[in-house]
Amino acid sequence: MKAILHTQYGPPDLLQLREIDKPTPKDNEVLIAIHATTVSTGDCNVRNFTFITKSMRPIAKLMFGIGKPWKERVLGTELAGKVEGVGKDVKKFKAGDQIVASTGMMGGGHAQYVCLPETGAIAIKPDSLSWEEAVAIPFGANTALYFLRDLGKIQAGQELLIIGASGSIGSAGVQLAKHFGATVTAVCSSTNVEMVKCLGADKVIDYTKEDFTKNGQTYNLIFDIVGATTFDRCKSSLKSRGIFLQNIMGLTDMVRILWTSITGRKKLKGGVAMENLERMNVIMQLAAERKLKAVIDRSYPLEQITEAFKYVEQGHKKGNVVITVG
Repeated sequence: MKAILHTQYGPPDLLQLREIDKPTPKDNEVLIAIHATTVSTGDCNVRNFTFITKSMRPIAKLMFGIGKPWKERVLGTELAGKVEGVGKDVKKFKAGDQIVASTGMMGGGHAQYVCLPETGAIAIKPDSLSWEEAVAIPFGANTALYFLRDLGKIQAGQELLIIGASGSIGSAGVQLAKHFGATVTAVCSSTNVEMVKCLGADKVIDYTKEDFTKNGQTYNLIFDIVGATTFDRCKSSLKSRGIFLQNIMGLTDMVRILWTSITGRKKLKGGVAMENLERMNVIMQLAAERKLKAVIDRSYPLEQITEAFKYVEQGHKKGNVVITVG
């Protein structure tokens, strides 16, 4: 089978398209023929620590490899495909099932086939969604749901500000926040204002023209997806008992999270949205009901995945970049 192998850090051109053995499912695994995957910011972080802060890079290198990756890896944090075979102990899935899966840092999506444990974050693909639409939802929506619902405890009627509202996480976050009944102010560049409005944002701030910290508005939740600002800078924009949700963190931010958890009314929260079956099921149900729509910027064939990485790592994609797998 064809697979894209990550064997060393550096520019995307170092990724290798190779023929490798097709996997065989273990007793508790499903074998999936992949139809579509994505290049996510998570893939970029594993590939070359692209969006990881300088202070967190030593920890990331301990996880993935100091001078080079600990092992050859197939990246790909999400995939959509058809179950081709199952292990003898598998009960939930059968051959022919069309599924969507979130693999997280385990990867595996950038190939023609993968084996995943039955207990992983795997859900049946809604019939109403194409392979490309289905695969463009999990990464961003899982992260947004984790931050807004699980960390932020978002409630109907609250005021929410999303910084970086046009990317994979942000576009899902706007839609999820509206589903939960929040009033959403989105921050993005001028080229993305109309797109974000179409996703349901109540107000859109063009960061090239307005500084939201100086307009006197306050929010129950501020969700900074792209690392554009800081908790200290946004304190005056938070209501009493407001929460600043931070997606990209450094070591000092981790200390601040602990400190604000025991002192003060305004809190800083952050974390890593690992793949999660319950969140995947919620996301796919909302997608089936058309309450959560895919936003796709570009699509590339597997053979052009290097170009997809180059584009994503510029940091300006709208929604998701999809990879079609033949």
